[in-house]
Amino acid sequence: MIKLQINGQEKALDSTPDTPLLWALRDELSMTGTKFGCGMALCGACTVHVDGVATRSCVTPIEAVQGKAITTIEGAQDKFAEAVKKAWVSLDVAQCGYCQPGQVMAASALLKANPKPTDAQVDEALSGNVCRCGSYPRIRQAVHEAAKALGA
Repeated sequence: MIKLQINGQEKALDSTPDTPLLWALRDELSMTGTKFGCGMALCGACTVHVDGVATRSCVTPIEAVQGKAITTIEGAQDKFAEAVKKAWVSLDVAQCGYCQPGQVMAASALLKANPKPTDAQVDEALSGNVCRCGSYPRIRQAVHEAAKALGA
């Protein structure tokens, strides 16, 4: 058994140590908010936080995150994630919505590290998060709106 700290709760998994975190979340814990996109850490749909850092769960083996705090979109409830989610809704960012959990996780990690990012910093931090609908201008605007709501 491998024990992980996910969204503030200890979870025991009967998985091999090399199981990608994404599949442990989705298949074993039925936490389907984290999405599968490319399986190669290129699209960002699988982004979660590991000790507060935006991390691609599709290439992260569960053995590498033992003893670390894992936060998924289901558990993203700190002031940064809440501000981002509120801005997403306010600006109607999502179109198809598939990339949104990963986008929200990347944006909230950015704001935690950099409370007042420039356009270039937003673009750089979220550059690896692919949106097939192309809502990048609204995503950038929502990050800035969330920063303002957080007092930046």
